[in-house]
Amino acid sequence: MNTVSLNKEDLTNYVKSQSKDLGFISCGVSKAEFLEDEAPKLERWLNDNMNGEMSYMERNFDMRLDPRKIVDGAKSVISLTYNYYSDKLQKDDSFKISKYAYGMDYHFVLKEKLRRLLEIIKEKTGNINGRVFVDSAPILERAWAKKSGLGWIGKNSSLISKNVGSFFFLCEIIVDIELDYDHITTDHCGTCTRCIDACPTGAIVEPYIVDGSKCISYYTIELKNNIPDYAKDTYDNWVFGCDTCQDVCPWNKFSKSHNEPLFNPKDEFLSISKNDWIEMTKETFNKVFKNSPLKRAGFKGIKRNIEFIKRK
Repeated sequence: MNTVSLNKEDLTNYVKSQSKDLGFISCGVSKAEFLEDEAPKLERWLNDNMNGEMSYMERNFDMRLDPRKIVDGAKSVISLTYNYYSDKLQKDDSFKISKYAYGMDYHFVLKEKLRRLLEIIKEKTGNINGRVFVDSAPILERAWAKKSGLGWIGKNSSLISKNVGSFFFLCEIIVDIELDYDHITTDHCGTCTRCIDACPTGAIVEPYIVDGSKCISYYTIELKNNIPDYAKDTYDNWVFGCDTCQDVCPWNKFSKSHNEPLFNPKDEFLSISKNDWIEMTKETFNKVFKNSPLKRAGFKGIKRNIEFIKRK
């Protein structure tokens, strides 16, 4: 393999340039080290049982805070964002699906792009040690993206960018080479409380703290037991995920539709009415939502969510 010797700054700029060619909307780099500021926050969040039934959040506590425990000799965390915002609309008379789930499961799409970017880095640097991650390891993605200068963590706990809002996926490449590190940006939420005021279930218990066990996304995707009755009056027709706190965020007026064909919704998905959802068979579900994020909840999970709303 022919490799080219580049200094840290040039190599970092090269990585960022290549990431844009692959469709990522932003790329930032931070030093792979222990997330000292995040440790007490995560511990408090877990102690308050805000993870609900997401027991996996309790495992690998140290690993979540230190990428060097995930990749041997890690020196840099490359954080990237990929747009999923869509101006396509479901029918008014339909149960609601989060925008990130309109098309193909992002795990498939982004992992392939990340692997290609890692290959490109190796073509320049030689056989370095590195791994790619898309929701696939105990990594505090928003903390690393913030540390890498890609935005700030808003009061709804989403990463927000002044340029593009918050409708994007986060992913990482952890490598054992030093790069030119970026700086944290400032918080621009100000006195705004729109996300807190709009949250259907009051899951944003205070600015910057979301009780995951009360979030509609948790109820409709992660929760395996019955949805608690207290959520009935505020559920708002969501059957997979919830975009409410992002929809009301002023920074999302800067969101623009993505350019990823694989994230485009099928016509038959956009035309589904509430009655179609209610009468949908497993066969139809598997056809329409093949390779979709909805497969995580599965046919039975979506049907359970619909039945809960019908009981209101």
